Amino acid sequence: MATDYDTPRKTDDDLNEDSLEELKARRNDKSTSTVDVDEFEAAEGLELPGADLSNEELAVRVLPKQQDEFTCMSCFLVHHRSQLAREKNGQPICRDCD
Repeated sequence: MATDYDTPRKTDDDLNEDSLEELKARRNDKSTSTVDVDEFEAAEGLELPGADLSNEELAVRVLPKQQDEFTCMSCFLVHHRSQLAREKNGQPICRDCD
């Protein structure tokens, strides 16, 4: 929460002026304010695991593997050649998996 440093601050005398009844009334006012939430509307935006997404389209352009890239045979991610750590049995391994 932002603080406005230009506003006058309360002194100890101002803080002591609040009566016990005023403090109780403020506490009761805050606790009575409830928010009505429609459970059906809240559940509409949720996606369950295993949901049918067959009619959805990807908005990402997928590029084929480039000449200076390799697929790590441990994590199966495509990395740039600079990430090549070694080859194990002729299979490339990235630095993260080494």
